[in-house]
Amino acid sequence: MRARDLGIVIGGGTPGPANAITDVTGVRVGHRTLVRGEGALRRGRGPVRTGVTVVLPHGDGVWTAPVFAGSHRLNGNGDVTGLEWLRESGQLTSPIGLTNSHSLGVVRDTFARIQATERSPDDLFWAIPVVAETWDGVLNDVNGFHLTEAHAEAAYAQASDGPVGEGNVGGGTGMTCHGFKGGIGTSSRVVASAVGGWTVGVLVQANHGRRSRLVVNGAPVGREIDSDAVPLPVPPELMRSAGLVDEGAGSIIVVVATDAPLLAHQCNRLAQRTSLGIARTGGTGEHTSGDFAIAFATGNRLVASDYGAVLPLTQPVHMLSDTFIDPLFDAAVEATEEAIVNALVAAETMTGRDGVVAHAIPHDRLVQSLDGYGLRRSGRGSRGPVPGP
Repeated sequence: MRARDLGIVIGGGTPGPANAITDVTGVRVGHRTLVRGEGALRRGRGPVRTGVTVVLPHGDGVWTAPVFAGSHRLNGNGDVTGLEWLRESGQLTSPIGLTNSHSLGVVRDTFARIQATERSPDDLFWAIPVVAETWDGVLNDVNGFHLTEAHAEAAYAQASDGPVGEGNVGGGTGMTCHGFKGGIGTSSRVVASAVGGWTVGVLVQANHGRRSRLVVNGAPVGREIDSDAVPLPVPPELMRSAGLVDEGAGSIIVVVATDAPLLAHQCNRLAQRTSLGIARTGGTGEHTSGDFAIAFATGNRLVASDYGAVLPLTQPVHMLSDTFIDPLFDAAVEATEEAIVNALVAAETMTGRDGVVAHAIPHDRLVQSLDGYGLRRSGRGSRGPVPGP
């Protein structure tokens, strides 16, 4: 189930055929989902509600054919391995992994090992893979370290350009969003042919936000479906006893792909615009939230150093004129907004550690709330402006 299956249309842009990040030719996504056990938390034994998601920019070996890339930090209470080299070089030289906070290292090491396996035994190389995290400890035995190299390798091996699983899958398995069950979501937009006809695809791992601030197409859904109507996963008093101020103490990772011929600095700008999509749904980048965006552009395929290879002194590249970049910005904002809503709509109610329940957003109540404001389609309502959260 996705937002458009409920008649919810975000913005006025045109989605790609699958309305997913894989609408960008060559991009592939793989998930590995771990769900087992129930009842009281027993560290190292479960319950387990976690996983890993892998995004590949193309199928030709990003190790030796990198693409231009950029990033943006909305709030930095999180970790993304390899981010400094991505910023320094302006290139993405690895797959992108998404997982839980305490499995970051194992996914990073798996990617490095895969690179070592795929290259010649005589090759001298170094690997700085890009892996991002959000914390799933509300539902998962996060300190049990259940994710293994085999799980990460399976996600990599299973990556495809077919339909992208959403909600309780991969890295999004144990995540919550705006006080509901969250997880993985994706969306895409195709800009007009007059300005290039490029595709922008977005994938999010949504584990952020406060219930009271959730907005969908301008409707204050979080206030309409408050904690009296649908309980929060963890009551506020328990969160405070754990040192957390409120349920907004989470994170979101956004991955943006485009086939436009962007250079690294333009990818930085594209990544920055995803913050507006987060804000449209009520995200504010709280103090304890780790909110990062990574954008890559496949419109230029570069040649990396390889053992024994004769590299050209220069490499030809194309660059989209900045005069025509605004439609890509618009696309990134809309696709991020819809990807977050898709994550919420696709997610299913999950019971995790210690019987904690993260409820799915009720589809009927969501539609009822939007219809009440005349805002189900593209935020164009008949009741005037909706007051902010």
